[in-house]
Amino acid sequence: MTISYYDQTESFAGNQDVEITALYFRGGRQAHLESYPRRMVYQGREYNFLESGMQFLVRKGQELIRLFDVSDGDMLYRLRQEGDRWTLVNAKAA
Repeated sequence: MTISYYDQTESFAGNQDVEITALYFRGGRQAHLESYPRRMVYQGREYNFLESGMQFLVRKGQELIRLFDVSDGDMLYRLRQEGDRWTLVNAKAA
């Protein structure tokens, strides 16, 4: 998918592995803290997320998959976490 904004063209291909280089945590008690992606590296470029939207939990057999909707202010991203592997599912203009 190709998205244009600020006179730049960014190309985001769905279902591509990404590196999450920073997390933040939220929750009431330390034992119940949940992690959320804060920064991603995709094709050599770093993206800082301003906010997290929804988080979805999906059970696949014995495995737990987490889906995150996050934004950097310009784009909305859906990320998938399976164990230590992170995938950019899709991206669209905010």
